[in-house]
Amino acid sequence: MEKQIKRDYYLGQLINRRGNGLIKIVTGIRRCGKSFLLRTLFKNYLLENGVDKEHIIEIAFDLFDNMEYRNPKVFYPWIKEQLKDEGKYYILLDEVQMLDEFVSVLNGLADRKNCDVYVTGSNAKFLSRDITTEFGGRGDEIHMYPLSFSEFMSVYDGNRYDGWNEYITYGGIPLVVLAETEEQKISLLESLLKETYIRDIVKRNKIRNVGEMEALLDVLASAIGSLTNPNKLQNTFKSVNKSKITATTITKYIEYLEDAFLIEDANRYDIKGKSYIGTPLKYYFMDMGLRNSRISFRQMEVTHSMENVIYNELRMRGFHVDVGNLTVIENGKEGKLVKKHLEVDFICSKGAKKYYIQSAYMLGTAEKTAQEIRPFLKINDSFKKIVITSDTPKPFYSEEGILFMNVYDFLLHPDSLEM
Repeated sequence: MEKQIKRDYYLGQLINRRGNGLIKIVTGIRRCGKSFLLRTLFKNYLLENGVDKEHIIEIAFDLFDNMEYRNPKVFYPWIKEQLKDEGKYYILLDEVQMLDEFVSVLNGLADRKNCDVYVTGSNAKFLSRDITTEFGGRGDEIHMYPLSFSEFMSVYDGNRYDGWNEYITYGGIPLVVLAETEEQKISLLESLLKETYIRDIVKRNKIRNVGEMEALLDVLASAIGSLTNPNKLQNTFKSVNKSKITATTITKYIEYLEDAFLIEDANRYDIKGKSYIGTPLKYYFMDMGLRNSRISFRQMEVTHSMENVIYNELRMRGFHVDVGNLTVIENGKEGKLVKKHLEVDFICSKGAKKYYIQSAYMLGTAEKTAQEIRPFLKINDSFKKIVITSDTPKPFYSEEGILFMNVYDFLLHPDSLEM
């Protein structure tokens, strides 16, 4: 029997939004499992909870057999014919961006009191961070990521240490995770990058110099977790590639990559001044396998990989994530006062909750531990401060009230930050 990966977190979000009168829009990077979530997991949930199969209307617009329904003048009369009574109908539309005038069509369906509408879309026309605004406040977005480490381990046949090594190497795209061999995983990642993600971005944005954008993707892949900005990137291109690419063009390319959910940015936040600093920013990849494939599986620094995975996990859990900056005045050489900038890897917040987090692959020595907690000791508030490592045996609190935990406990327990 073929393995099936449960996506309970996202299924729960769909269930909680059932019947809320809004159009449920599942967005996310292509191939992260949106179609399977909607047309298998959610559909099965409805059937198991008493919904008559005649009251579930589904269509996948990317299938050749359904090509005629991409015309709204064909689709709309057809779907109205399926609504045979006043009972609740669940409308599941896959690859809805292939339906012409889909915004108007969906708004029309949402107007009908007995229609509960759920859609996915996965090509570049639909993968926009602003998609919900197109529905005039009627869109309810559920953003889906590739598999979390916890989801990955639910189908991984081995211990968490070997699983971790595979996860940070090949990532969490379900198709790749379920591939049998390393060769298949590598081939799939290369194909997805070239034939799916990059092709979509180029087509949507009418990019002429594809090589230039791909070179930028390479630079960003090599610099995860590093502060950068378009001007700095422009200088890199000028010195290394003798390129005349402008900072304006780089900014546009980064926006395209973010709109396709390949990368996300984390802004810097001044902890004492309580304000955003602006550039430089940090960029993280939504999937480590795609990142590693882009640089041919070189530069596999586990420190940066762990930081990227922690960032993604926090975002999956619904946190807003920034990079913390702390300016302190200390005595320097010869007793002179010196201004220093300390960094907190992540400030994550959700409603009234807020956490400061350091990612430190190995602590090892007292000096390294002191270095990691130093910014925490300068922060004058009561929010929880956490150091995530790979070499902490089990969670504990230090004398300063700082929580230390290993990366496995953090990733495998959804409430780990509440320990």
